[in-house]
Amino acid sequence: MNSLRGITSEDLFQITWVNDPTPSPEGGQLVYVSRKTNEKRDGYSSHLRLFHLESRKDRAFTSGDKDHSPCWSPDGSQLAFLREHDGKTQVWLIASDGGEAQQISRLKHGASSLTWSPDGQTLLVKSSVDVHGETEAEADQDSKLLQELVVDRIRMKSDGGGLWNGRRTHLFNIPVDGGEATPVTSGHYDVGDYAWSPDGASIVWIAQMPEEGEEHNDYTLTNHVYLAKADGSDVQQLTPEGFTFSRLAYAPDGQSLALLASDRSYGNATLVKLYTLPISGGQPVCLSSDWDVQMNHSLVGDMRAHLTPTGPVFTRDGSSILCLATVQGSVRIARFARDGSHAEYVLPAEKEFYQFAELENGHIVAGVADTLNPGDFFLYPKLDDQGTDSVQLTHSNPQLEGEIQLSTPETFWFDTSDGLQLQGWIMKPVGAVDGVKIPTILEIHGGPHMMYGFTFMHEFQMLAAQGYAVVYTNPRGGLGYGQQFVNACRGDYGGGDYRDLMETVDYALSTYEFIDETRLGVTGGSYGGFMTNWIVGHTDRFKAAVTQRSISNWLSFYGVSDIGYFFTEDQIGGNAWDDTEKLWKHSPLAYVGNVNTPLLILHGEQDLRCPIEQAEQLYVALKRRKQTTRLVRFPGANHELSRGGHPHLRVRRLEHIAGWFNEHL
Repeated sequence: MNSLRGITSEDLFQITWVNDPTPSPEGGQLVYVSRKTNEKRDGYSSHLRLFHLESRKDRAFTSGDKDHSPCWSPDGSQLAFLREHDGKTQVWLIASDGGEAQQISRLKHGASSLTWSPDGQTLLVKSSVDVHGETEAEADQDSKLLQELVVDRIRMKSDGGGLWNGRRTHLFNIPVDGGEATPVTSGHYDVGDYAWSPDGASIVWIAQMPEEGEEHNDYTLTNHVYLAKADGSDVQQLTPEGFTFSRLAYAPDGQSLALLASDRSYGNATLVKLYTLPISGGQPVCLSSDWDVQMNHSLVGDMRAHLTPTGPVFTRDGSSILCLATVQGSVRIARFARDGSHAEYVLPAEKEFYQFAELENGHIVAGVADTLNPGDFFLYPKLDDQGTDSVQLTHSNPQLEGEIQLSTPETFWFDTSDGLQLQGWIMKPVGAVDGVKIPTILEIHGGPHMMYGFTFMHEFQMLAAQGYAVVYTNPRGGLGYGQQFVNACRGDYGGGDYRDLMETVDYALSTYEFIDETRLGVTGGSYGGFMTNWIVGHTDRFKAAVTQRSISNWLSFYGVSDIGYFFTEDQIGGNAWDDTEKLWKHSPLAYVGNVNTPLLILHGEQDLRCPIEQAEQLYVALKRRKQTTRLVRFPGANHELSRGGHPHLRVRRLEHIAGWFNEHL
């Protein structure tokens, strides 16, 4: 008799996430971050753990409940990390053999990232700066409610950040032995990724500096890489116009950089490629030009909104660059020869590699997830050994192996009516009985330039445990299948992408006899919410639908979303005053008169990416038509609710989804 049970929404409270594998300089130890839910503040706690690679002993290393971003000193004697304490995140130090951690930064607005100088004497830290000086409202919090907000930027808000607070993100040098933080960068721009040169004499960073005579750079979607001395003087622009750079790394010999960048040849749908650039500057050289592949992590999941994926990274000998690649449902590690002579995938497919690090002996420690595991660390042999056998170092969620029965997704491929190949997956419900027809839910990812794939999806597993089959696919517009595929939905929202989803359902019905075509449901968030709204306005084949953080009206989205003014022009192909008819044609609200499907509308009240007015317009129109609908508003939740929102709201969201489908399917 099977004693295992299906997963529940509340099992989210039992999941542990591991990330930021950080080997000590000599390679014998690994510090990492362990993260779980709690009852406090944002609902998550994290601390550092120390793993001895030889003995396999694993122990808690820090005692804070908001510790993260570990970074070893060059000699391995100390570890710097970030800790939130008394409402601010600052830099702390702890000896490598343990003991009490000491706070070494007292930045006004705290720190968001850090890295050691090569000589181990200072830390380069990123922090926010009041570019116009302290306002009266900041100086006197009691008067803040009476202080008007003067806005002169088009980028006046950001999802997760709220209204612009007059701050910019800049770099500071902080002496390890104590002392004041020294500004390294300044001005009306935000610093992105950054790095020390190997000799410690200079630093590089990514930024969008405004044009001469302009205070803000809000209309610029490209940026540059800058080089300066370690104190921020003698700034040089290294890169030409026309690129959007996202990540960088210094070569060990200090002669060049590895860069992840888009040349924007297909707007927001342009694949990110891997480039190198001489430290003297010039034209970046694309190493992945022969690969029709997105060179970073672009896999959709509900487990990992809190971390930054690794890459690019030079191997220790400097001969190669390692980078994550998003391809056909997998996130893989690719290796490129620095001179462009060779490129290959080095570790297995059908997994999600989300972070990795090379040890002193050339072995690779990687954070890896798959469809049955939210993520653990695995040890792989040297890349030149051609081996893919791994040793699992951590077992972060033993309950998923010994207590809970999960559904194993089956992948499938089929040809669309216009000749594209689509990849999809189907999950049978836990405890399915042969010969019994099963209600089935179509899940649609957001983006749209993202990808479903071989990773653990709590939402999907929960629905399978509730007795549903779950079908999911990557329609045109998704990443993982080449540049033309990802570009194919621009200007055609609700066209070919809609046909892809309907043909996915047709294929599943013709292939899997257990699907009950009289009990089909559909759900998705963001772009997936847009497409859910579009579907119920164009077909009655689904008996219930749940739309999440959705778009219903491109005309209003243009002016209310934090990205509306450039995203709408790029994806739909127009603006609200010159192209009113076009934007309305692609708006699900235009077809609300056709909707007969019971529709549950879920939306976060602080969502600034797809603001809640999008949900309200749709809800009021359906109510006015006396259709079956319900609006659920999540207080304090932004666009990241399903992935990084407060765990209690995440659980309630899952319960609303399951409840709606249980009622109507």
